[in-house]
Amino acid sequence: MALPRSMFKVLVALAQSDARVTQRQLSAATGLSLGAVNSALRDAEDAGFVEDGLLSIDGLTSLAPYEARNAVIMAAGLSSRLAPISYEKPKGLLRVRGEVLIERQIRQLQEAGVTDITVVVGYKKEYFFYLASKFGVRIKVNPHYATRNNSYTLWLVRDRLDNTYVCSSDDYFEKNPFEHYVYEAYYATQYVSGATDEWCVSTGPRGRIAEVSVGGSDAWAMLGHAYFDRAFSTAFVPILDAAVRKPGTEDMLWEDVFCDNVSELRMVARHYPGACIHEFDTLDQVSGFDPAFIENVDSRIFDNIVSVLGCDKSQIHSFYPLKQGLTNLSCHFSVGEGADEREYVYRHPGLGTEKMVDRAAEEAGLRLARDLGLDSTFIYEDQRQGWKISRFVRNARPLDPHDPAQLRRAMQMCRRLHGSAATLNRRFDFVEEGLGYERLLAERGPIEIPGYGELREKVLRLKGLAEQDGFSRCVSHNDFFHLNFLVDEQDEYSLIDWEYAGMSDEASDFGTFTVCCELSRAEAEGALRHYFGRTPTMRERRHFWSYVVFAGWCWYVWSLEKEAEGDNVGEWLLVYYRYAQDNVDRVLGWYEGGDGREVS
Repeated sequence: MALPRSMFKVLVALAQSDARVTQRQLSAATGLSLGAVNSALRDAEDAGFVEDGLLSIDGLTSLAPYEARNAVIMAAGLSSRLAPISYEKPKGLLRVRGEVLIERQIRQLQEAGVTDITVVVGYKKEYFFYLASKFGVRIKVNPHYATRNNSYTLWLVRDRLDNTYVCSSDDYFEKNPFEHYVYEAYYATQYVSGATDEWCVSTGPRGRIAEVSVGGSDAWAMLGHAYFDRAFSTAFVPILDAAVRKPGTEDMLWEDVFCDNVSELRMVARHYPGACIHEFDTLDQVSGFDPAFIENVDSRIFDNIVSVLGCDKSQIHSFYPLKQGLTNLSCHFSVGEGADEREYVYRHPGLGTEKMVDRAAEEAGLRLARDLGLDSTFIYEDQRQGWKISRFVRNARPLDPHDPAQLRRAMQMCRRLHGSAATLNRRFDFVEEGLGYERLLAERGPIEIPGYGELREKVLRLKGLAEQDGFSRCVSHNDFFHLNFLVDEQDEYSLIDWEYAGMSDEASDFGTFTVCCELSRAEAEGALRHYFGRTPTMRERRHFWSYVVFAGWCWYVWSLEKEAEGDNVGEWLLVYYRYAQDNVDRVLGWYEGGDGREVS
């Protein structure tokens, strides 16, 4: 039978006392009035829970259903908003005010008598393994941390959910919020004055959460940890299981599941005073809470910035992520204040990119682009480690390849690059790349796509003919399309992302641009005229159009391989195919017809 709330508070206070306590002391400890304490004590004595002012064995037994059995600390996420520190270590391992966040939280749980603790890890999981030997915690690995949200993290430990604290590794509690005995399921809330984008709660009788809205004003916001009692866990687990197994719920938070079923799941809002709970989403928030954090942070990224820009760590601020992917991670940051403030981009290499990208060739291409006036953003790249610092272009827009004036500018920049006498060590060829993807695809079994063999034969025949044109290799961007252009407010153009720069046929960048910008035939012909600054000869025209076929075919085969791996390339599979299929006969006709006439 459930204990009345007032009796529960009195029994817990007695359980935590080593000696007899007065009713006045019980009032102070429980927050109950003297009258309420007196009434609760009488009822407890009548039930045999209190004898001679002390908690009895039966009284201790009556508290057992309210005992916190364990805790789950979620530490699997990427923490991308805490860039760039999160590039080096998970957010829960930050040292704030002299303590590692997750270690402080584990100690606070253990001080409350909660020793059965499971830490669910994912991103940089190995960084957390030491906690098992240092604190005796369990480690559970979430293999899908990059594609699933925290509902999946909690689902992985659904068999552990009982009387359970559910925590995030990056919370900082100024005072220990954890207790050994907890009356009911709750979510920690803190009052926020003014507008907020936090999850704001409305409550019904006895503090039960009745409604949750994302964002609000002058409200109690869900902030910090939660506690599941056994009744909540019993009802929640099957609902969570159904939600996680449902397609299209990869981004769902466990809080989303709760909010969608709030009428079935009883949880109260537990109010915490002042600003005693801290969640850190950005580096500036950490610095605001711990002013010494930046100066004391152990970070090679900060050391790199200081070494290149000659600033102090304390001058670096305003970090926020720009790109989070498998190839690279990029974030914005500023140095200085007011009129002296300068904005930059820090590019951090993704795991394993040293095997994919020739950083020496990239750095050489970046320096060449800067010297040729093609990229005004580049400042420095470390060839060995792959990190890069660039100038941030505020309010930049991508190139519009369908605007004739912008198309002309892009082609003139392309010509300027190709006209350079510079050389790079890296080499790139569309057909060789496509054949490499084909070999990977063939390892999965025969390629039985209708028309594939016929298209392949035509592409290889065209390649042999185009090679005889005698066009030289030159430095090429090899990822030359509209999204890799930045156009600033002064209409200055910068060509960025030189990871794949290398020596290629002069027509390669035109092929990429035509396919990836989805130029019409007329637009592509106009681009050719802009590139040459005149009407191209038939030899030039057929050669450059052959590289539209090669680019389309290469990325078509790449798309087939990615789809075979389980990725969804979407409409691009068709786009790449059509640029190869729709142009190969026409261009072969220009070579094999001998008179320059088009073959429809």
